Amino acid sequence: MKSTGHADLPLHTGTVPRWLADRMRNLGGLIVESLLLHYGRQEVLRRLADPLWFQSFGAVLGMDWHSSGITTSVLYALKRAVNPRAREFGLCVCGGRGKYSRRTPEELAWLGERTGLDADALIRASRLCAKTDNTAVQDGFQLYQHNFIVSADGAWTVVQQGMNPASKTARRYHWCSHNLRSFCEEPHTGVTGENLGRILNLTDRDAAPTRSALLELTAQPPASVEKEIRLIRNALEKDGTLPAAAQSDRNPVMPERHDVRAQDVDLKRLGAVLALAHGSRPGDFESLLLTPGLGPRTLQSLCLVSEVIHGTPSRFRDPARFSFAHGGKDGHPFPVPVRIYDESIRILGDAVEKAKLGYTEKSACIRRLHAAAKEIESRCDPRADFDAALAREKAHSRGWGGRTVSG
Repeated sequence: MKSTGHADLPLHTGTVPRWLADRMRNLGGLIVESLLLHYGRQEVLRRLADPLWFQSFGAVLGMDWHSSGITTSVLYALKRAVNPRAREFGLCVCGGRGKYSRRTPEELAWLGERTGLDADALIRASRLCAKTDNTAVQDGFQLYQHNFIVSADGAWTVVQQGMNPASKTARRYHWCSHNLRSFCEEPHTGVTGENLGRILNLTDRDAAPTRSALLELTAQPPASVEKEIRLIRNALEKDGTLPAAAQSDRNPVMPERHDVRAQDVDLKRLGAVLALAHGSRPGDFESLLLTPGLGPRTLQSLCLVSEVIHGTPSRFRDPARFSFAHGGKDGHPFPVPVRIYDESIRILGDAVEKAKLGYTEKSACIRRLHAAAKEIESRCDPRADFDAALAREKAHSRGWGGRTVSG
């Protein structure tokens, strides 16, 4: 699951209403529990360390598909869902936003006392992650959120976010202890944020000579260092503006606009989901379709939830598509269909509980939803009529209990 990349994240203010926050907790906890049942703790950490999966996860939970607020709301939801069951899950979410981020060392020390984990090593890792992104990587973003997710075997993932008030943008950083060999040389699994041009990144492998030179500079007289600084400043003034950093195909750009548009989603993949949900054969998913109250619209949501659980990294290049599961709290792409959301939670919860008792049929059906959608994609090109799909969602919004932050 290791990936690298960055994306533009508009800096949004506001709060998540309680009716959505509780549902995010419930569905987010069930998705984590499903990942644990199928793939184990290490895979949960790897997923959280992937910036594109994280953005897709937030979108399927009904948060704004492109907003920086996904980071705060998703991690808060996971902390509420995971920590009360920390011994059962073998996972614990520490830290948070603002003052809660500064309590991370205390939480890790408390965790160490009760579990036997090496708290000193975990606290050191937490501080180094924060220090590296705030100091060694000077990109104009000041950290204001830090979450440290640790497993029972001492593995961990860090998700932290910084803001740039002047540009009204945010950048999210992801770390994972899996295969981490150095905090000073290319430690990130991914960086999500706005590309503001060339940055100082002392963690790059090619920056090793620079790190060595900086250590040598600390031993030089201040007057000598000041002379070198003047020479560098003069050279930069003559050079002019620096070129922008190169983009890659793992670097999605989240626009400032709120509405979801056709270019934001893979229409073939969305079309496969819609075709499966609204035209599936009863025999394909019998145990699901016999669930009282389950209709095509809930099947659509479950198909996207299934992809978040069972999809591979390449499936998350268009996070906006996952907002077609449960909409967004600001009404984009459509209001949150509360009744559908509750059905998704109920059915996934029932599947998880039965799977823990050894009855895996319903859980296997949910897993097959993603496989079936991929099969449809491979057999044909079922491109979604984006405008028609959006119009259908909005036309049925009232009947599905559509809600936004404003009502």
